[in-house]
Amino acid sequence: MELYFWLAACGTLAGVTTVLFGFGGGFVVVPLLYHLLTHMRGAETPAASHAMQIAVATSTCVMIFGSAMATAKHQRAGSLDWAVIKPLVFAIAAGSVLGAATAAAVEGSWLRWAFIAYVSLTVLDCWLRPGFLLQPAREARPARARNALTGIVIGWIAALLGVGGSVMTVPLLRRRGVSMTGATAMANPLTLPVALAGTATYAALSWGGMASVGAGYVGYVDLRAFLALVAGSYAGIRMASPFIGRIPDQVHARVYVGLLVAVVASMLIG
Repeated sequence: MELYFWLAACGTLAGVTTVLFGFGGGFVVVPLLYHLLTHMRGAETPAASHAMQIAVATSTCVMIFGSAMATAKHQRAGSLDWAVIKPLVFAIAAGSVLGAATAAAVEGSWLRWAFIAYVSLTVLDCWLRPGFLLQPAREARPARARNALTGIVIGWIAALLGVGGSVMTVPLLRRRGVSMTGATAMANPLTLPVALAGTATYAALSWGGMASVGAGYVGYVDLRAFLALVAGSYAGIRMASPFIGRIPDQVHARVYVGLLVAVVASMLIG
């Protein structure tokens, strides 16, 4: 019971960061579930030995709820630009199928270090390369082929690591001249194709003779953890919604980077 209390509490944090920073699902849920599965259940259990795959798959499933609800909140707040979002959606969905299939095929330890490495590189990129901490001038809209390739790469990495794509879409949109409010808002509808395509792929793969990790799972998705996280996420999204658009742009950007640093530290400690 204690396990699910902590999941609901951290789901609330995930809901807050989903609305305000666009990345609550993966960056909160993946480290949390990884730690809980490896430390609160026996090290020799099937769930512990597949902890990273379970964390990534469950995170992807939770993101369906979180990203859909956050998208609705931002739509009502008027912070979404669908002309920017639409060209990336289908390419991200296609890349997500590839990412989910890759995640199911590799070792969990490899996924953990890939997660740490990617988020670390993102922190360095945001901090050191011009165009993130200070909002640049808006660029011309990129060509369709470039959007397609970018979307496939975003979807592949997002589903592979269970992070929803915001780690790529927020810096990408920021460097195209979008404010932090706009970039983090648009990360949510761009996360929805990752969540839907990734979850469908994980479910399909579970029919192919994958080793069982115990009762209460559909493939690698932990259903009990999913329900606890969704309940907490709903509360967090409701709590954070009044703050949409009220955080100063530079403060918003710096807190975003700071949260990424905290995520990396939590995974390294584990």
